[in-house]
Amino acid sequence: MSLAFLPRPGVRAKRLDPLAPVPLTDPQRAVAHMAAAVLLRYPDAETRADAATVRAAVGDLPTPVRDRLAGLATTLTDDTTGALQATYVATFDLKRRCAMYLSYYAAGDTRRRGAALVRFVEAYRAAGFETTGDELPDYLPTVLELSARGGEDGARIAAALLGAHRDGIEVLRSALAAQGSPWTAAVEAVCLTLPPVDDATAARVADLVTAGPPAELVGLSGYGSGDDLPWS
Repeated sequence: MSLAFLPRPGVRAKRLDPLAPVPLTDPQRAVAHMAAAVLLRYPDAETRADAATVRAAVGDLPTPVRDRLAGLATTLTDDTTGALQATYVATFDLKRRCAMYLSYYAAGDTRRRGAALVRFVEAYRAAGFETTGDELPDYLPTVLELSARGGEDGARIAAALLGAHRDGIEVLRSALAAQGSPWTAAVEAVCLTLPPVDDATAARVADLVTAGPPAELVGLSGYGSGDDLPWS
């Protein structure tokens, strides 16, 4: 299996047609979201080991979701050389349209970002969900883990967060697909678990794919300096 997934210079994302959602039970959605949360983490040895567990856990999911998650899990477990680690950094840390920080797509590097991050913190508190603090609160895998492990309230609150930032998720999907990234599969799997994309969201996605997130370089007090952030 070729692992030559390094992004090609000059590749531009184009807006993809929305994926039609597939029906899932609440337990199936929880499994899908936890699996995606694991597979979207940095592919170190722990993640690769967990990917083998994911591959076994997704067997009862609907085929479109199962195949995407199991396929990525296999790609990660097969990467014994660590080549995907460099690809991961080149993709998620260095490309503005591939950020896994949901509020970044709407707020970008602007003063609005701080308020958006506070709303995520308040949402976690409302769900009684403890985060590790290793990532900013709008980190997609953290929201997916809330959906999977936060109980009924957590699933409801996570659904609201994912819905409010659906345009960013779709931009991320488009950007990853344009790069030929293996992590496209995990984001597609998440999109298959979400409600249909409405016309207003589709219009915002088109604008973001063309223009990218807004830029107004400022510090984010309480969340590190701009030099510490993965989109700088």
